[in-house]
Amino acid sequence: MEYLSEILKILDGALKANASMASNYAGLLADKLESDGDKRQARMIRERLARAPAALASAQDAANGFSFSNLPTDGESHLHTVDVSRPELEKESLLLSSAVAGRVHEFLANIRRYDDLARVGAAMSSRLLTYGPPGTGKTRLARYVAAHLELPLLTVRCDTLVSSLLGQTSRNLRRVFEFSQQQPCVLFLDEFDALAGARGNERDVGELQRVVIALLQNIDAVPESTIIVAATNHDQLLDPAIWRRFSFRIPMAEPDLDLRKLLWKQYLQPFKADALDLDHLAKISKGITGANIEQVCLDTKRAVVLSNATAIDEDQLLRRLGLNLALTAGRVLSTVESEIRWLNGWAPRYFSLRTLGRLYDLSTRQITKILKEEIESGRQEVTATGVAECEG
Repeated sequence: MEYLSEILKILDGALKANASMASNYAGLLADKLESDGDKRQARMIRERLARAPAALASAQDAANGFSFSNLPTDGESHLHTVDVSRPELEKESLLLSSAVAGRVHEFLANIRRYDDLARVGAAMSSRLLTYGPPGTGKTRLARYVAAHLELPLLTVRCDTLVSSLLGQTSRNLRRVFEFSQQQPCVLFLDEFDALAGARGNERDVGELQRVVIALLQNIDAVPESTIIVAATNHDQLLDPAIWRRFSFRIPMAEPDLDLRKLLWKQYLQPFKADALDLDHLAKISKGITGANIEQVCLDTKRAVVLSNATAIDEDQLLRRLGLNLALTAGRVLSTVESEIRWLNGWAPRYFSLRTLGRLYDLSTRQITKILKEEIESGRQEVTATGVAECEG
């Protein structure tokens, strides 16, 4: 049956005495009928909605969004437990490896053709679990999905949802899931391990176990057509029962060589990257995330504008990349001298005495002295170690 999802949601709203939910999905049904050419039936539905009380007027068009006056709140802090946003497709570009992109498009197709797939028993639940290191694009993927589906993104705020009061977190979860049913949306559970941590470990307490049980029950209670995206940096901490609730599971890894090249080119825009050696950039940036590459490009573009230049300085770009890699590796570079030594050791071919002198406005003699001090310091450490061993 066509439009079954919307009809079932309208029925759910009526059975729950939730007029807002029923009206929102009736508005969505009218929009779909009109886009399919059935303007007469769409008009009939809207005429019925027009007779609704004034309090429901804002719900007549499903595109109007959630009312910020009735967002779910934590009973203890009285703060909202969700944030509502409307990602726009033209602002949510996302570069992915071919394998991941294919899986994402399969997830979107499953949602768009859910009723058709359900008729032949081939529909999968509209639930996606994405996992991987920080900075690999998990949050951006949730926004990308919402933008492609032209739906609001309902992001759960774990900082306010998790309460210190016994049982309050479970109640907060129930309110969030009930609220997400009032209108078509993408429910995004970020930092998912904070809610779905494995039960039974030695540090676990009874309240945490109840939260996981409440989460599982709420996921099971919503229709499989409800769109849920969950993201975590620590997939190994998730409870085993959680994995079974998500038909689509997408690992977000550090970008490969080809993807890094595309990321450099995209994030350097609007500056032209033709004069840069993108192949080399992609090669030496192995091991960092797309977020790292974006940050290096942002810093470099700011430097171009503030120096009143017109093009990217490749040496400055490489310098910022090197410093970002040092930060990622946990190296503390608190002085200019430490930066110079790090860069020369990291890529001596590119950071010659002359290049370092230009970048830091120092003479080659000063650069030589700085590098020589490091060598002498290393020799002293070796000598001291040898004396200590002999005395031992």
